Amino acid sequence: MDLYSRRFIGWSMGNHITRHLVLDALQTAINTWQPAKGLIIHSDRGAQYTSDDYQQMLTTNGMKCSMSAARNCYDNAVVESFFGMMKRELTNRYKYRTREEATAKVFEYIECFYNIRRKHGHLRYLSPNEFERKTLNVN
Repeated sequence: MDLYSRRFIGWSMGNHITRHLVLDALQTAINTWQPAKGLIIHSDRGAQYTSDDYQQMLTTNGMKCSMSAARNCYDNAVVESFFGMMKRELTNRYKYRTREEATAKVFEYIECFYNIRRKHGHLRYLSPNEFERKTLNVN
């Protein structure tokens, strides 16, 4: 999630929380966004974020690592808030028959609803995409 616009740039789903999951999400973000060198990437202290290959991917792409203090969910409050909201608005409302169905619903929620249409008080009641277009003059 980009903290400026609250837009999801890269995300991934899988059977387990592994380093491959965050590597896939980070690679998607890099491919989609092509961030400038020096970008700060913030995460919690999960093993997937402290793994050598994740740290190497950050370094290779000129990104700086920032991590929450140990056992402090408030350092990552924006993302934690998103997960709570997504559970209330999406995942708690459905019983998925397959992982593929769940992945499709999460994709639809993030890419078709959250980034494009969901209004945020923090963003002057614009969606993340609208906020970026208006403030960054992005087409």
